Amino acid sequence: MSLFKVYGATKRSTIMPSVTSACSVIFTIWIIVPQLCLCPVQATFGTTPNIKHIVIGRCFTYTTLIQPGLRYDCEEIWRQFEKAVVQQASCNVTEEHYFEMFSMMPQVWPCDRFLFWSKTRMLVHSYAAVFRHFWTLEDTLVGFLFNDLIWCGQEEDSDFDFNSCPAWSTCRTHPVYSLWKRASQNFAEMACGNITVLLNGSITDAFNRKSMFGSVELDSLNPQRVNYVNIKVVTNPEGPHIGSCGRGSIVELIHILRSRGFRWTCTNSDLTLVMLQCIQDLNQPSCQMLPSSMLQQKDQTST
Repeated sequence: MSLFKVYGATKRSTIMPSVTSACSVIFTIWIIVPQLCLCPVQATFGTTPNIKHIVIGRCFTYTTLIQPGLRYDCEEIWRQFEKAVVQQASCNVTEEHYFEMFSMMPQVWPCDRFLFWSKTRMLVHSYAAVFRHFWTLEDTLVGFLFNDLIWCGQEEDSDFDFNSCPAWSTCRTHPVYSLWKRASQNFAEMACGNITVLLNGSITDAFNRKSMFGSVELDSLNPQRVNYVNIKVVTNPEGPHIGSCGRGSIVELIHILRSRGFRWTCTNSDLTLVMLQCIQDLNQPSCQMLPSSMLQQKDQTST
């Protein structure tokens, strides 16, 4: 079983650890707690039960334990979120509806720590947990608050709709999609220094122009702020091996980066990422060959 899964709807030089450091990475993974995930909305579910308590509770957790130096009004953040969604048709909530909420939760992140991803959600958070250096969108306050939640309002009611919410694909002004689109844009606009993008080479559209990364985050990156875009392509140990730095949709991504003046690197099967996957199934043939491959890995290409 792979550490990443593909969901339809929802950054450095190559890492070359020694055998000893590789073992320490493997040991670390066994004690990682489950990570939050950004999941696509399903049409059969209504607003997440107890969403108010979840959001406010997460806010206090974030500001007390995760980023204790931050000072945010958790109750007011919830009020602005509620104001943006309730008494609105489920397909009539734009990014602008969340303006007041976002204005109450500004964040600034240090350069060289931004980690973007597409269709690698389980693996990317394990990767970030191992190094404790990278920050994903889900590590920001807004990402932490609303990750894995579903919500929508009702035009004729002053409460959330707890019975049924439409899927993201239903409309471009879906309340969940609009929030994540604005959050993704803000995150990408903040990106600076060397950034990393983790893509799934076991699917045809490893780089998809319609994904949140391809349609929002990529277009929001500033080549004046970003030194290098470091692409890491990883495939399932059992395959298929479809996309790579020199093949498939990732070639299109590299072309876009070049045309916009970004400097970039691209690595196939980063060793640390491979080890994270092999922990799930050490009997895979490619995992059996892992010790010898530790001495052979090189960056595929860069510019």
